[in-house]
Amino acid sequence: MNVVTHSVVYQDLGLIDYKQAWDYQKERFEQLVTFKKQQKQTPDLPSPENYLLFCEHPHVYTLGKSGKSENVLLSQTQLEAKGAQFYQIDRGGDITYHGPGQLVGYPILDLHAFGLGIRQYVHFMEEAIIRSLQEYSIEAARLEGAPGIWIDQERKICALGVRASRGITMHGFALNANTNLDYFGYIHPCGFEDKGVTSIEKELGKPVNMQDLKGLVKQNFVQMFGMAT
Repeated sequence: MNVVTHSVVYQDLGLIDYKQAWDYQKERFEQLVTFKKQQKQTPDLPSPENYLLFCEHPHVYTLGKSGKSENVLLSQTQLEAKGAQFYQIDRGGDITYHGPGQLVGYPILDLHAFGLGIRQYVHFMEEAIIRSLQEYSIEAARLEGAPGIWIDQERKICALGVRASRGITMHGFALNANTNLDYFGYIHPCGFEDKGVTSIEKELGKPVNMQDLKGLVKQNFVQMFGMAT
């Protein structure tokens, strides 16, 4: 684990429209990018804050920059009839779903300040989720060639998709807690046709308290990254 290098502002945005949260991410991201450009001329500039944003979204599908539109099984009109929005965005990965009862996390971090490369950053994020699931006696793990967190190598419980530019991250993870898994039936989640999805609620047979889950995941992020929140 890293020694604390920078404070991180933690914010729970609650249930928030995807586009509104995306715009908020981009504002925080651009602040850090601008700072890093200015820092080259003025090394003594005070560092802006890093952020760890948690939220839930109304029903929405997002397609990563390398994703394939054929992995969306419904038309735009059909998606709208399901009460779902659709966005093509600038993260890695393919198609995924966000909705109520899913914990979405957006770390906006200067990886250089934390002494991390992108691979180590993703590893730490995965580990924070895996450790959080262990608290519910759910044994989850990485799966070679299939990003995200899996149970029994066949059921994805957490999707990951990140963007990093100038060493600064955007996007993050989506952990299925009390998620309506029916919405995954309208896509090939993350481009996989032979894998399933699951949630903490499905694995335990009962819903979980979202505030407790947020506190647990936050605690594991703090420990893994050496954050001061």
